[in-house]
Amino acid sequence: MSTGTLLAIIIPIVVVLALAALAVSLTMRRRRHLRERFGPEYERTVEQSDNRLTAERELKERERRHDALDIKPLPPVSRDRYTREWSSVQEEFVDQPQDAVHDADRLVTSLMHDRGYPTEGFDQQMKDLSVEHGRTLEHYRAAHEVESLSNRSQATTEQLRGAMVHYRAVFEELLSDGGRAQPARS
Repeated sequence: MSTGTLLAIIIPIVVVLALAALAVSLTMRRRRHLRERFGPEYERTVEQSDNRLTAERELKERERRHDALDIKPLPPVSRDRYTREWSSVQEEFVDQPQDAVHDADRLVTSLMHDRGYPTEGFDQQMKDLSVEHGRTLEHYRAAHEVESLSNRSQATTEQLRGAMVHYRAVFEELLSDGGRAQPARS
């Protein structure tokens, strides 16, 4: 076999292998980015999907939708008002636990709205929050589940107490802008 023929075989093989390595590298980088951005929500989405690629497309779509939203930190006055309202909701729990859980749910939804998140339905709220708050979504799911039980008068006081703890975690995460430093105020 001549050198030219050998090169004509080897060069395309090397190119194909290089392209395959590049594709694998890009896939791994994208996967790592999604895992870091979504936290536990990445695995949850993969488990609920037909396959990993479909789940990753879903997560990328969530990112695109989220990036188009006007998410903003709260001004200090609003943050203080929300903090006072949360304290009132917690105090209400002593005498009216069911009402307090409903009020906590409304307060978290209001806070989401004021931050710029759409609030058109729980499933969409979860998807929108998952992009920046994936590590607190289980709190929101658990709280919402108890709130739903409470609407049917099926939640125990202990479940209601747990819901308040979960709502507080979500509330604090949203109020603190996900733990990121707030912009300097002038």
